Amino acid sequence: MRRLLKFLHTMGAIGLMGAMAALLVLLALAPLPRTALDSYALMRGAMGAVATWIFLPSLALVLLSGLLAIAFNRAFHNAGWAFLKLATGILVFEGGFVGIQGPMQEEARRSAAALAGTVDPATLAQSLGAERGTLWVLLAVATANVVLGIWRPRLIRRAAKP
Repeated sequence: MRRLLKFLHTMGAIGLMGAMAALLVLLALAPLPRTALDSYALMRGAMGAVATWIFLPSLALVLLSGLLAIAFNRAFHNAGWAFLKLATGILVFEGGFVGIQGPMQEEARRSAAALAGTVDPATLAQSLGAERGTLWVLLAVATANVVLGIWRPRLIRRAAKP
């Protein structure tokens, strides 16, 4: 069970960080909607698909396999690094929903609506900077989680008193 959870956790982390890197590249290449609305809508649709079909399942896999690994492995119960990883993992989970998943899907929907003529294109691309910043922060935290999982520093955690 331990090896399976470790494998799932590693695969999830690969997918999660790969999705974040892909989204950063797509954000960098996205044209402005005022110059190329059809290309912008296509790019935002692709970003929404990456967020939905790669980012979100990978995020869920990382969090669930990490929680199960802590639950099933007694050595992790008193490991400070494991609980630090848990805390930062929850931050990535929340930031992923609030700062990545929701805005990516919403902008994909709005850009498709703008292409159909039901939304003003001038209201698009308002969140590009915030999405880029959130992705960089989450990518840094995810990298720190990988470092914690490999290095496993001895962080002080108080033993329970009898």
